[in-house]
Amino acid sequence: MKLHDLKPAEGSRKKGIRPGRGYGSKRSNTAGRGEHGQKSRSGGNVRPGFEGGQNPIYKRLPKRGFTNPTRKAYTVVNIETLNRFEEGTEVTPELLIETGTVKKENDGIKILGDGQLETKLTVKANKFSASAVKAIEAAGGRTEVV
Repeated sequence: MKLHDLKPAEGSRKKGIRPGRGYGSKRSNTAGRGEHGQKSRSGGNVRPGFEGGQNPIYKRLPKRGFTNPTRKAYTVVNIETLNRFEEGTEVTPELLIETGTVKKENDGIKILGDGQLETKLTVKANKFSASAVKAIEAAGGRTEVV
């Protein structure tokens, strides 16, 4: 048996019902939409969360907390991922994006001190954790805030 010989089992595939296609097609006339109302009209339907005029649940429930409009979302990179670069490389946010280490910069790049760094690098980033600075300098490299 070859791939081009495969066929579905007899009777396992049925044609779908085509609503509104004449009286001989099961769903004629109102096409399964019922007689009246907003949902029976063309283009008529309710938005998500609409409860027929009743106060919807997202309005009935209490709201808590807030979102900080001035919050900065940094893309984090652990120092163990910097081992992929060769000795003496200057690691910049542009290089990290170019090599695919990070997808996007967001509000900046922060280097965290998780893992071991074996190569001597010059790392330029927007922020560093204290443990990352210690680990980079212990490996003989330098850190520079951009």
